[in-house]
Amino acid sequence: MAWYQRSFGDDYLLVYKHRDMQGAYEEVKQMAAWLRLPQGATVLDLCCGMGRHSLALTDLGYRVTGVDLSDVLLGEADRLDQEKRVRRLRGDMRSVPLDETFDAVVNLFTSFGYFDDDAENERVLEEMNRLLKPGGAFLIDYLNPEYVRHHLVPYSERTEDGVRIQETRRIEDGCVRKRIVLSGEGEPEREYLEQVKLYDRSAFESMLLQAGLTLDAVYGGYDGSAYSAEGSTRMIFVGHREA
Repeated sequence: MAWYQRSFGDDYLLVYKHRDMQGAYEEVKQMAAWLRLPQGATVLDLCCGMGRHSLALTDLGYRVTGVDLSDVLLGEADRLDQEKRVRRLRGDMRSVPLDETFDAVVNLFTSFGYFDDDAENERVLEEMNRLLKPGGAFLIDYLNPEYVRHHLVPYSERTEDGVRIQETRRIEDGCVRKRIVLSGEGEPEREYLEQVKLYDRSAFESMLLQAGLTLDAVYGGYDGSAYSAEGSTRMIFVGHREA
């Protein structure tokens, strides 16, 4: 079983419990300014997870579809979306089970680079192209590899709801890998792996070009700052499919 098939379960909800809706709303407001979408535009949230950004996009007046591979995260998204305003379906980002196209596709919270093979990661960008209307916009919120290399925290530990969470991070084989160990009193220890392949800006831009996507801007964070390899915490790509 691949790491991403195992890691995005009930324990993921505990490990990332600190991610809140307010942060998602602030990020989505900036996204909307970059994407310049009219009210009622259709947006695909590719790898929507527990649906924080999908709900925030809906509140801004967009018609949102969320796709994710994890039944657990989709279930949590449904629980949070009590009015069922977002359409959700289970699917692999390399082969999304949709034939329609969208005004915009967003891929957030470093939901890219999961696969060892470059060709598999490139397939995700090709899917984004396929799912966009001509002239449609895309946004990919990815980590900044240079920042990760220079600021990686090798080990951290905290407690959530009585569960000890230990996280060990390392860079190897061109990837940043995180080992997560959870242990609670009277419970068996659980261990997970998370992995993201490290693509620098030039490599990422080459993949976008190969996938037929046009890049318009690269930001270093949701504050709208220009991307800096040394100082930016994020690498946010904004662009479009040619009309």
